[in-house]
Amino acid sequence: MKICIYGAGAIGCWLAAHLHRVGYKPNLVARGAHLDTLKRDGLQITEASKSQSIPVKAFGDQDDLTAQDLIIVTLKAHSISPALHHLTSLIHENTYLLFAVNGVPWWFFYGLDGGRPEQPLYSVDPNGRIWKEIGPQRTIGCVLYPAVELIAPGVIKHVSGDRISIGEPKATNADRTERIATILSNAGCRTAVRRDIRNEIWIKLWGNVAFNPLSVLTGGTLDRLATDPGTQYIATRLMEETREIGSHYGARFGMTIPKRIEGAASVGPHKTSMLQDYLQGKPLETSAVLDAVLELASLARVDAPTIRMVQSILHMKLSTERSET
Repeated sequence: MKICIYGAGAIGCWLAAHLHRVGYKPNLVARGAHLDTLKRDGLQITEASKSQSIPVKAFGDQDDLTAQDLIIVTLKAHSISPALHHLTSLIHENTYLLFAVNGVPWWFFYGLDGGRPEQPLYSVDPNGRIWKEIGPQRTIGCVLYPAVELIAPGVIKHVSGDRISIGEPKATNADRTERIATILSNAGCRTAVRRDIRNEIWIKLWGNVAFNPLSVLTGGTLDRLATDPGTQYIATRLMEETREIGSHYGARFGMTIPKRIEGAASVGPHKTSMLQDYLQGKPLETSAVLDAVLELASLARVDAPTIRMVQSILHMKLSTERSET
């Protein structure tokens, strides 16, 4: 099987390393200095206090790469549309795409119970291009839980976790999901197939909404954000509002907010992916983590004042910094 990791940053390279160790030899699509280093030196990974150098096949979006059987998309949500021309060139008739992307996915309304129309989520797919050019029927949902950091171009560090959940947006094609789960499990990832992958997305999003924006606004790591009384209070309000919005779309939150915050604290001094992007000067995944949640809130007529306030403050911070450079 030809496997591609599309958008091979920290988490994508971690997946690639695990697949490589059991013989799958995935193709990595990356860019910039990270791509140059992967091509020249391979991938350097530190995991369980052991460092390893792994030769990988890395490509840019201008390089020749044939169609793939499985594409694991680990781009940020806002980077999918700009990559569509190259990404769709890698798809053949039977290609599957596993979208391992933080936040509410573009295919959210595909096969959603409750009689809602099947349409794009416009916060993350503004013109419906992803829906039209890839098609939700090719898509498999995915939630990645490992915490991984990009230390330098071509160099990653695994912080914690090895759990992955995958599932169909619509109750069809269960066989393909089981095949992909087997591949990931063989690669040493604790992989579960979920009948309701949206519920799993909401559970992770619960923490993303609470901690990712706060990490950028404060510079704090997860352990500090989850234990400082002030940020813990704000995170609690954000999680209460996220839970109410998710509940309108059938989400079930099987733990208390204090327990979820305790879980975040246990990760330790980890920089969220949003904070890592901010420190590296990259665009932030606010569209999928904040804007899409507020779009769903508006459609469900749910008030979300704390999420809206944090969104406004974060947007002001970023626009002010851009105007000063």
